[in-house]
Amino acid sequence: MIPIHPSSLHFTCLPALKNPTTFLVAPCITHSSPQSPLHCPPRTTTTDREVAAATMQPPPPLLPLAAAAALLLLLAAAPTPAASRHHIPAAAADTETLDVSASLSRARAALSTDAAASISLHQSAATITAKRSSRSRKGASSLTLHLHSRDFLPGEQSRHQTYHSLVLSRLRRDISRAAAISTRAALASDGLLTHPQDLHPANTSAIFAASAASIQGPVVSGVGQGSGEYFSRIGIGSPARQLYMVLDTGSDVTWVQCQPCADCYQQSDPVYDPSLSSSYAAVSCDSPRCRDLDTAACRNATGACLYEVAYGDGSYTVGDFATETLTLGESQPVTNVAIGCGHDNEGLFVGAAGLLALGGGPLSFPSQISASTFSYCLVDRDSPAASTLQFGDGGAEASTVSAPLIRSPRTSTFYYVAMTGISVGGEALSIPPSAFAMDAASGSGGVIVDSGTAVTRLQAAAYASLRDAFVRGTPSLPRAPGVSLFDTCYDLSDRTSVEVPAVSLRFEGGGALRLPAKNYLIPVDGAGTYCLAFAPTNAAVSIIGNVQQQGIRVGFDTAKGAVGFTPNKC
Repeated sequence: MIPIHPSSLHFTCLPALKNPTTFLVAPCITHSSPQSPLHCPPRTTTTDREVAAATMQPPPPLLPLAAAAALLLLLAAAPTPAASRHHIPAAAADTETLDVSASLSRARAALSTDAAASISLHQSAATITAKRSSRSRKGASSLTLHLHSRDFLPGEQSRHQTYHSLVLSRLRRDISRAAAISTRAALASDGLLTHPQDLHPANTSAIFAASAASIQGPVVSGVGQGSGEYFSRIGIGSPARQLYMVLDTGSDVTWVQCQPCADCYQQSDPVYDPSLSSSYAAVSCDSPRCRDLDTAACRNATGACLYEVAYGDGSYTVGDFATETLTLGESQPVTNVAIGCGHDNEGLFVGAAGLLALGGGPLSFPSQISASTFSYCLVDRDSPAASTLQFGDGGAEASTVSAPLIRSPRTSTFYYVAMTGISVGGEALSIPPSAFAMDAASGSGGVIVDSGTAVTRLQAAAYASLRDAFVRGTPSLPRAPGVSLFDTCYDLSDRTSVEVPAVSLRFEGGGALRLPAKNYLIPVDGAGTYCLAFAPTNAAVSIIGNVQQQGIRVGFDTAKGAVGFTPNKC
């Protein structure tokens, strides 16, 4: 340890943080060696010039005894020059600022039923930008769609009287969604999804019951997948009918509610009538597309393929499997896209007419148009502003954090990322890599990037490590009772902004995605209660949810096997 001599010190009066008229005495330590001198950096603000002028005054001839004793203690505890030279202020390196006032304003505005806002949202959803020179079904090019939170579908804002009610509704859907994703991943790793004959029918809805005598072959269970959280305006059929469609990276089957309806939920647009489309055509039972379905059946009378998809929140859709023309924005129509024409549909799809599937399976929309790259950027769920979905290579940027894209050997639906760890407050947590790893043989475990799950799920031990580190970094914040699946909450009702420990997700290859504070400390009511937006799971698989993805462009390149995260690119 290098000794410190009084001759190597000078003292500067610094303004106290909360009182510009009060000054603190702080040492600027310089080593006496000419090879490694250290000097306090010059200060240039008005207050700093006043401080500098104050330091030029002659020192008093004798310090009071108490002050001298305090200075001796400070000298004894002072770091070495090397430590001083490499120290980074915690506020700059290890914390993020949460703007409490701004996030509460967005939360309260999310309940607005202002007619002008609804009209603006409808126009924004309908006004979609698409740029391309030409398109064929087998080619992929640049295409951009506007996305919005499902809570801003026309007529949905009036469903909740308080923001707390809205949050609880979201969390109920999210619990079902996460459980469904985890169950599907677990069944795949156990080999059940590749042997559908081992499953049993889960749905006895009207259309299947009425067709029992004409169905040949097994009717197998549609394993829960969970419905998505963002929607866009999509044209269906010829001529195109514009409909609100939920977009979902955790699903492979695109579908829309169809006339005649045996049982249809209420949607914002009129229900689609395939008899009015010249491009509608049934898929036959012996078609490869019919065989690609997890749940398929066949009518003897017509030879038409029937489909069923069940979602983890209790929603489901059943109907005819067909090909149809889809029009996205101002692009040329995409023909011969396999979709479900649902005659019996129930559940929590709210006002959307159906779902555009963005998973990695052979029936998903990206697979059917041979798009090897696509990306999305999701704005705050409490904002009616547009997010974007882009097909085609937008190109990586200097700020992009890249990570390997991993595919399960048992299911092609989900997008797994090679995550290796988490940092809180600039310190890597002691979480074994096995908590995030996928078993190469079975596909068990791993980390899924999902647009439909809201809250990131971590294995219980990994979550506990994250939570405990975050709590240690917030000793001055008043705690509040837990809410739903959140066990770490704070009362920030009297704060306008707070500093909280920075949270970063770490990936194979050394990349680290630092999250904004609003992506992990979120309001759960309109009064100022905020909760840490992570949750534990007992499942083998972890999920990066859309709350953590907000404001970050997430790109998938299946050809190169990469996932990219680019902050502030919505």
